[in-house]
This record gives sequence, structure tokens and C-alpha cells, in this order.
Amino acid sequence: MDPREFPTKGNLILAKNSLALAKQGYDLMDKKRNILIRELMDLIDEAKDIQEQIDTTFTRAYACLQHANIEHVPIEDSIRIQTRSIMGTEIPYVKYDAQENSLTYSLSDTYESIDIAREAFRQVKDLTIKLSMVENSAYRLATSIKKTQKRANALKNITIPTYS
Repeated sequence: MDPREFPTKGNLILAKNSLALAKQGYDLMDKKRNILIRELMDLIDEAKDIQEQIDTTFTRAYACLQHANIEHVPIEDSIRIQTRSIMGTEIPYVKYDAQENSLTYSLSDTYESIDIAREAFRQVKDLTIKLSMVENSAYRLATSIKKTQKRANALKNITIPTYS
């Protein structure tokens, strides 16, 4: 027989303390879940807006590319990924230098269409970086919300009723 099941005053106090701790844990898990859900909803809205911008910008960029027939594309090496933490969930934050890459082409042999296409693809790059950051963050937050929900449910449905 488990010693915690003996009806003693000490076991009663331990059970009350455990119940209070479990309830406090559940409240904290519930608050964490609500914060994470709010962050996720904000990120989903932002991702939707960025996706619409990317669609229109891609369309414009490829039209410019067809018109310009670009032969030289620079290598991108200015992107750095850092992380930030929201309630213990690591969220990626992409930093990059938005400065123009130097392209060398003859001013006498080119047209304005190359400059227009280059600017359009720079915008596509900027939006793609933002979207990747937002979508990855949303995925990680959703995973964290799922874990938090499981823990909160375990406290609510298993631990707390055990002490009640």
C-alpha cells in the first residue's frame, strides 16, 4: 500500500500542496497557451499579407526578367539567421544586408529594363526572407502550442482530479 494513501494529517497537507501546485501549473500552462496562440494568429495574418505581396511581386519580377533577359545574377551571402525566444520557443530571426549587390555591366549596352528587373527581384528576395521567417516561426509556435496543450490537459484531467 502506498504511504501517501494513509489518512494522516501530513498526507492531507501534502495532497493539498500538490493540488495547489497542480492548479497553479495548469493556470500557467493555460496562460502560456493563450500567449502562444495570439502570437501564432498574428504570424498567420502577417504571412498571409506577405504571401499576397510575394505573388504580385513575383509576377512583376518575372515579367521584368523576360523583358530584360538578364545574364548575370550575383551570389547572395549577406543573410544571417539568429533566434529569439517566446515562452521558451526558439523563433528564427533573419538579418540581412539590404544594400545593393554590385553588378558589373556596361551602361552603353544595357537598357533600363535590366535595372527594373533587378529591383523587382531585390523586392522578391526581401519578401521571401520575411515570409520564410514568419512561416517558420508559425510552425514552431504551433508545435509549442500542441505540447503546451498536452501538458495543460494532463494537469487538468489527470493530476488535479487525483488530488480533488
